[in-house]
Amino acid sequence: MKGHNKPLSAYKRKKIIRCFCLDLTAVQTSKLLSINRNTVNKYYNIYRQAIYRYQVNELKKFRGEVEVDESYFGPRRIKGQATKRGRGTHRQPVFGIYERNGKVYTEIIPNCKRQTLRKIIRGKIDIESTIYSDSWSGYKGLVDVGYNKHHRIAHKRDEFSNKRGVHINGIEAFWSFTKRRLIKFNGVKKNFYLHIKECEWRWNKTKTQMEQELVKILKKYNKN
Repeated sequence: MKGHNKPLSAYKRKKIIRCFCLDLTAVQTSKLLSINRNTVNKYYNIYRQAIYRYQVNELKKFRGEVEVDESYFGPRRIKGQATKRGRGTHRQPVFGIYERNGKVYTEIIPNCKRQTLRKIIRGKIDIESTIYSDSWSGYKGLVDVGYNKHHRIAHKRDEFSNKRGVHINGIEAFWSFTKRRLIKFNGVKKNFYLHIKECEWRWNKTKTQMEQELVKILKKYNKN
């Protein structure tokens, strides 16, 4: 089609950014703006790549009160074929760190074994921080490596919080937000690493905050 490869105007690019921050799918944005869906997908991918680089490169060590937890993404487990932790399934484990009243960090991991989680915790969380986790065995022994303020909540006993502020409600709220959001992308089998970082970036931001921040991110990290 004649003119199909013509660069989009600054006005239309701004509109695509706005639709992206409104969390519209590429199909919805294509129909709304009368722009080819492949073109919208191209821009959406540019945004996600830049957001990924921003989230990876700008993160500093977490300090203060920090919640840690792991979650699984992918097909739901079939009763009788897997445990709560996803053994025997092809679900993808993701580890998350949430600094209370602050940012969240996610990392796709091969498993939820102690050595895997401990390596990330030691690399991402300041030793003076107060860590909150559930009773999963992967978090056992953090005191032995210097994290003297480690508090655990016993979900197996239907315990979700106590009067001393021991809970992981923040990171669990993030997991719920992420899983609800990814439903519209049918679970995101392709480029999952981009989408999980996008959810990390979107967490607790307003549309206006996202628009303003994305423009700055694109200036710094978009190499196209």
